[in-house]
Amino acid sequence: MSKFQFPKSIQSRPVYGTLAARPGKDHLMIADAEGAEALLDLAGTARDLMAKAQVIYIPRDSDDRYLARLREAAPAQLYVGPSYAACVPRLRRILADAHMGLQVYLAGTEGLIGQAMLEATTAGFPASAIQTEHRGSVARRVQCVHCKGITEDVASTPFVCAHCGLNLFVRDHYSRRIAAFQGVCVDAEDPGQVPTPEELYR
Repeated sequence: MSKFQFPKSIQSRPVYGTLAARPGKDHLMIADAEGAEALLDLAGTARDLMAKAQVIYIPRDSDDRYLARLREAAPAQLYVGPSYAACVPRLRRILADAHMGLQVYLAGTEGLIGQAMLEATTAGFPASAIQTEHRGSVARRVQCVHCKGITEDVASTPFVCAHCGLNLFVRDHYSRRIAAFQGVCVDAEDPGQVPTPEELYR
């Protein structure tokens, strides 16, 4: 199973649940990698839901491991994209054309969930209409508070900012405005004194 129990943290840190079928005429499901498992679990409990669902799926490093089963679940539409960025125009069009009552289901990595949540809320959908379930990698999407650059899939702390080269400590503080955790220079007062990197959640 690809579920991870996140330790308790500060209030801004996102909390994820378990996807559950909700009544509605239209359903939008977005997942990446192992997030497909959450959609398949949902389909197993509510097969008729999939017949009304538009699914956007980004396989990432899972290749085609889940594709056959997703197709067997028979969603109304299934789009398989090479990256989240490639799916954004489609996602924005779906949200712009959607009617009131659309139910949104997000599953997979924190980076995918955060960015898709931002798109949905920006389009005017209330957070109460959006369900999330984390599956798979615990790597984070991190913004450097110094240069404002964002580095994807950060799995250890501290790490080197991909944009400005500073050594950043990954904080639990999360910004919903940019869908990213915050990284702060770890050796600002003592340049070069950088702790040995450790995996997140170890």
